[in-house]
Amino acid sequence: MCGIVGFTSLDTPAVGPLVNGLRRLEYRGYDSAGVALESADGIRVFKQTGRVAELDKLLAKELPNDERGKYTIGIAHTRWATHGLPTQANAHPHTADGGRLAIVHNGIIENYASLRAGLEKRGVKFASQTDTEVLAHLIAIFDKGDFLSAASEALKRVEGTYGMAAISARHPGEMIVARKGSPLVIGVGEKDIVVASDVSAIVAYTRQVIYLKDGDIACITPEGVEIHSLDNAPVTREVQEVDWDIGAIEKGGYEHFMLKEIYEQPEALANTIRGRLDPSGATAFLSGLSLTPRELAAVRRVVIVGCGTSLHAGMVGKYLFEKLADLPTSPEQAAEFRYSNPIVGPDDWVIAMSQSGETADTLAAVRESIRKGALVSGLCNVVGSTIAREAGRGVYLHAGPEISVASTKAFTAQVTALLMTALKLGRTRRLSFEDGARLVGEIEKIPDVVREILAGNDAIAKVAEKYASAGDMFFIGRGILYPAALEGALKIKEVAYVHAEGYQAAELKHGPIALLSEKTPVVALLADIPGKEKTLGNVQECRARNAPVIGIATKGDDVAAAAVTDALAIPKTSPEIAPIASVVALQLFAYHVARLRGCEIDQPRNLAKSVTVE
Repeated sequence: MCGIVGFTSLDTPAVGPLVNGLRRLEYRGYDSAGVALESADGIRVFKQTGRVAELDKLLAKELPNDERGKYTIGIAHTRWATHGLPTQANAHPHTADGGRLAIVHNGIIENYASLRAGLEKRGVKFASQTDTEVLAHLIAIFDKGDFLSAASEALKRVEGTYGMAAISARHPGEMIVARKGSPLVIGVGEKDIVVASDVSAIVAYTRQVIYLKDGDIACITPEGVEIHSLDNAPVTREVQEVDWDIGAIEKGGYEHFMLKEIYEQPEALANTIRGRLDPSGATAFLSGLSLTPRELAAVRRVVIVGCGTSLHAGMVGKYLFEKLADLPTSPEQAAEFRYSNPIVGPDDWVIAMSQSGETADTLAAVRESIRKGALVSGLCNVVGSTIAREAGRGVYLHAGPEISVASTKAFTAQVTALLMTALKLGRTRRLSFEDGARLVGEIEKIPDVVREILAGNDAIAKVAEKYASAGDMFFIGRGILYPAALEGALKIKEVAYVHAEGYQAAELKHGPIALLSEKTPVVALLADIPGKEKTLGNVQECRARNAPVIGIATKGDDVAAAAVTDALAIPKTSPEIAPIASVVALQLFAYHVARLRGCEIDQPRNLAKSVTVE
């Protein structure tokens, strides 16, 4: 959730890279921002509630340009409140040792209350309500001349999760960073070293990165990086190259990242598909799964775990695996799965879905499944992410960076990857060559299907104008389109702040229909799938209660168009592709409603891109 940036250099002032790095992390969601800078004169801290722009104004006022050159090492942070209100006092960085030590931290220290009570008995005075300040004081107490050892001793006493960076005037030129359950990446340049909680804050300076693993702690100076375990044993981590550049995280002329990412979907989906289809065998190549046909044939049940949008993609996966591979499939909310003492074992295949690969609840579900002996795979977008590493096998989406908090291209790429996985699994069972070949052809067409929907953007925007003032909406769908209805409702909640509910179409009349009126639009998913006629019946029930109905219907379907108040056309597809086509139209609809309502589309209130706390 929160964002960390650290910077150290032989000769480059740190202020600019730190503030620019924070701007790159704004999409993660935050309520305050701050920086701590070290020089021969000590450490100076600047922090402010609100946006990074407010911090930049504070720096412009308090730190003239001609003074900035003496600060070549510093740490910075954007905070999303967990412990304590979003106030200036609770903003990071936090200090200890009379202001000689500063720290920034992501995650939650679960035993902070007992640690704080013990520190207060020793006479330590706290300036904030945060759990992070506890860690700052612990490091200061253990500092007997070795900064790395002091941080290690402090972290050994911490229960919970952390990604942290610290600097100390007692140890000029040194930065200590560590991670456990909260991502941290080190970018290694020729003269500069950049630390961040997301690689997007690093690629402007270098594409050579080191992904820290849980339990790693590192001492960073301009000359290099030394990584250790908390027990002070040296650790070697591979330097990897980021396969995209700064242009991928710029808006590129679009008004919002969300709109840019919606329009990136044809290319993103082409990247997800590329090299993974085998027309001659009517199947898919998914080498990252590292599973033989015999191992796939031995699977008796599939469990898909995820949260939010990823869970909705997993719900689509249920229909795909059960239809194509004749396998019982259970989509599970990751937090519920972990705490339910799940019944999984060697015959079960657990697929963990996460765009970031860092979602805390999903990562916990992965670890629980591994402990119970299940076959585990990750389906992630971020290369080198924790879930991808710990699962050890899986499928990368290759959809490119997703900056907007509301996920768009990751959802369609996840469903596409699940479809290819179900195809591969089905071909080890009873899925015929003819049906496999048909699906290969359908999958190849997905980017063009999405392009056709995007070409109808203006028509979708015009319909959005009619309903932008609605306070409530219902989204309904059947079968494989039910998860798409849930995802459509989620999108409009996230970016337009409209109260919306997604329902299986038949469920509408079991209570929610009481809420329908002429002021309550219903969005009905009417693509060509089994059960469409039943959904058309539900549409008539809504119209009979004077509720306007927006239909997502196949182009040329005159029956559906006549049944609804407004129709948004999508191309004719197979049922397996229908959720992708429907959701792309719903993404555009949600975007335009949010734009017309004047909402902060890329960074919705209270939301964060990567949810790394449970």
